Amino acid sequence: MKKILLTLVLCGVMAMTASAGELVEMKTSAGIVTLELDREKAPLSVENFLQYVDSGFYDGTVYHRVIDKFMIQGGGFSQNLKRKPTRAAIKNEATNGLNNKRGTIAMARTAVVDSGTSQFFINLIDNGFLNNRGTTAQTYGYAVFGKVVKGMDVVDKISHSRTVRKNMLFQNLPEPLVIIESIKRIK
Repeated sequence: MKKILLTLVLCGVMAMTASAGELVEMKTSAGIVTLELDREKAPLSVENFLQYVDSGFYDGTVYHRVIDKFMIQGGGFSQNLKRKPTRAAIKNEATNGLNNKRGTIAMARTAVVDSGTSQFFINLIDNGFLNNRGTTAQTYGYAVFGKVVKGMDVVDKISHSRTVRKNMLFQNLPEPLVIIESIKRIK
């Protein structure tokens, strides 16, 4: 009986481990944030993000758009505020059932539905208006592909940064800059 119970417990632990998403650690100048990625529901977005992670693309990029009580956005500009060249855009997975809730990470995009490349944002509050609500560019939504599992206090710290306007492109730029020093897989 003990052997059967132990086997069931171990199988449950293995199943829980197998269902957990891939983890990445984002070291920023404000602290460390751990993200769990949901490859099952957002396979294209996760694969895209991890290709940028594995190539070191994000190292030395900045959070260039920080709006308290909304979101923090980064992953596209160097510390000298030059846009980094990206790979081709991916299909928007906003219909995957994951919602833009506090602590989730989602693909940033332009007004074009399938325009996400390297930029991402972390939601500071539940942003239901960013979820898929239809098929037009205005209602298609933004694809969530993971969530913060550790370091939400760091995200909140970034969100409280003083921001300045540099030009039409940088209207909510933290000053001093918040740097993404590295993003690495940890599981």
